[in-house]
This record gives sequence, C-alpha cells and structure tokens, in this order.
Amino acid sequence: MLKTVRHLADGREIIYFDESDTATPRQARDTRDLPPVAASSEIRRDPLTGEWVAMAAHRQTRTYKPPADLCPLCPSSPGRPSEVPESDYDVAVFENRFPSFALDVPGEPSTVDDAGIVPVAPGRGRCEVVCFTSDHNRSFAELGERRVRTVVDAWADRTTQLSKLDGVRQVFPFENRGEEIGVTLHHPHGQIYAYPFVTPRTERMISTAREYRAETGRHVLGDVLAAERRGGTRVVAEGEHWTAFVPPAARWPVQVQIVPHRQVPDLPALSADERDDFAAVYLQVLRRCDALYDRPLPYVAGWYQAPVDQGREECWLHLELFSVLRSADKLKYLAGSESGMAVWVNDATPEQIAQRLRSAG
Repeated sequence: MLKTVRHLADGREIIYFDESDTATPRQARDTRDLPPVAASSEIRRDPLTGEWVAMAAHRQTRTYKPPADLCPLCPSSPGRPSEVPESDYDVAVFENRFPSFALDVPGEPSTVDDAGIVPVAPGRGRCEVVCFTSDHNRSFAELGERRVRTVVDAWADRTTQLSKLDGVRQVFPFENRGEEIGVTLHHPHGQIYAYPFVTPRTERMISTAREYRAETGRHVLGDVLAAERRGGTRVVAEGEHWTAFVPPAARWPVQVQIVPHRQVPDLPALSADERDDFAAVYLQVLRRCDALYDRPLPYVAGWYQAPVDQGREECWLHLELFSVLRSADKLKYLAGSESGMAVWVNDATPEQIAQRLRSAG
C-alpha cells in the first residue's frame, strides 16, 4: 500500500491510500478558494451522569444531501473541484470541514457560568472523513476483499496517528449508512472521531470487564465469544480469525458483533492474516444484512477500541453493526424507555435475528 499526504486549499490534511505500492504519489492540487475552517466546539460534563456532551453549533451549516453531480466526496473533474482533488482514488481520508472536534479550538477549561458545577472545556480533537471508493454508486458491501483490507489498513494508520495527538483519549472509526440513520451524503464513506475524553460506553465496558476478571480471572468478551462459537445459535458468519454473532442481549432489531479470536486492544495490533480474514467475514455479514429485507440496510457500524491511556488490558477490539430497521418498511424508534431510562425493549429475540440473517445469505 502507498500512503500519500497532501493538503487542501484551506490547510486541511488529506491522505491517499493506494492499493499498489508502485502507484505514483498523488500530486493534484486543490484549486478551490476556501475560507479557513472555524470550529467552535466545546464539551460540557453532565453533573448528574458524569458524561461529557459535545456542543458544535457551527455544524448547522454543513453540506446536506447534495445532488449526485455535486457530491463533495467524488473525485474532482474539470470545472467541478471537490474535497478530493484527484480524478480517481482508492481510499481517501481527510479532515472534516465541519468537525465536531478540532485541534485549534480556542479557550481554556472552566465551568459553565463560572458556577463551579458544570465543567466546560474546548472540544479539542479531530474528525476525519474516510472515503471507501471513488465510485459514488457503490456500497461497502459491494467492495472487494482487497479494498476492504485497504480500508482496514487506513483505519489502523489513522488510529496510530490520531492517538499521538495531544489531548486525544480515544479513536472511534465508524460508518453511518442510509437516510434512516441520518446520513446527509450518499457517497460510500465513514468517519473517524478522535475524542478528548473516554466515551461513556467504553468506560462502562472497561468497568464491567474489570469486575468480571476479578471474579473469574478471564475476559468477559472472551468467554462470550467462546460460548457463542460453541453454541452456534446466534453465529452469523465465521472465519479463521473472526466470528460474527448477534449478541445474546441484543438491543436493536438487527445487531451483529464481529470479534477477533485473539484479544487485541485496537486495529493497529491486528496481524496481516487477521486483517485479511476480517475483510471476508465482514463482507459476508454486510451482504446478509442487505438481503434481509431485499433492500440496502441502513446501519451504523463502529469499532470499539481501547482508549489511548487507560484500560487497554481490559479492552477486546470488536466491531458492532446495528440497524433501526425492524421490517422492510418499519423503523424502531427510541421512545420513552430507551431514550428516557436507557432500558431497551427489543421486538425480536437475538436467536430470531440470527436465524433471519443466516437465511438471508
């Protein structure tokens, strides 16, 4: 793989990942006249839950559902410059023009209204866009294994580099797909958030893993993985190094966890064989998902990685995919119990979900 780092007209970084290490380094120049990125993010800590919340009002002006011929993620063409100056690309990663977190956000830590109750700080971090292909009409499920492997290598590279930035505590690569999820750009792409804090979900998982290890001497996800592989009832796909299964306490109408057989804290720690095998298993899962209702499945897929500076021995890398679609034309809404009290009610059992996905293959 060949990696080329360039810069866009407003100074943002763009990184090309080409599948051939003999490819010519990317040289195209961004010809647009762009104003500087002006992010004004801040984070506030909820005094009742201890969770950080990001405020990013400048994102209200971000690009919203442009027509295909004006897609900012497609390659540039004569008279139509885009966010990617090259006329073609394999995988491209660039700094988000409308970031939830940015490194140059001004300000110092304080409290809201100087009352000493609600901590507030600049939302310093970094947000990147990952374009999986230059083909506007292709989905992740339609990529080949070689391209998926390139994407995995790009995720791993960015995790390594973003983890080195001052103040970054956790790196989260993810993909939002489908209008039902809230996607505003249809070009196949994902994002990477480099957070200035450890996310609440991760803190809870680390705490649970520590408690389980103290009681049993083993890792909780390792035991879950072993049980799922033995039973097979909820397994959706399996390779030499990865198993995909519906979690036994699934919250969503479609939900799959893809777990490596070896405990590693993050994507950079995966071996070459593990990266190759993930590509094959993940494509099986995505294609089953799209066959489930005979339509492209809207979903969120995200990597659970260890934080940069804590709990790494308690984390077990895995990817989780879930969908809000509970039938071909019905959505699951997060109503009172889910939104108000975080108590989930699923309209299908994990065993039913797994059976439907296996049959859809």
